[in-house]
Amino acid sequence: MKKLFYPALFHKAEEGGFWISFPDVPECLTQGDDMTQAYEMAVDALGLALVSREKEQQPLPASSDPTTIVPEPDSFLVVVEFDMLAYKKRTNSHAVKKTLSIPEWLNEAAMSMDLNFSQVLQEALLAKIQA
Repeated sequence: MKKLFYPALFHKAEEGGFWISFPDVPECLTQGDDMTQAYEMAVDALGLALVSREKEQQPLPASSDPTTIVPEPDSFLVVVEFDMLAYKKRTNSHAVKKTLSIPEWLNEAAMSMDLNFSQVLQEALLAKIQA
């Protein structure tokens, strides 16, 4: 999956820092004490909202054209970059058991080399996905 880009509104909070909203993902709100933390929290909150929609088999929202969004006073627009694959790697390491079939000669050759089948398969799948 390619990287996604969603416009976010960074609002200055009265107590300091920022609170963040996403026009295209209204359920997604977060906050941060400074710009760096606010952006990192925005990426994580966006990831949680998008993965939740994906699990519920809802389509991901289309990203609005940032030039059509007019920030309110005391807020400004930031485009947040989101990489679904990187987010899933970072937040979901739950192992899933898979059964596979390979030729007997390949099994014997791999076993004679003490290869870890799970590790080899994971490396091959990652190489294929990132290609």
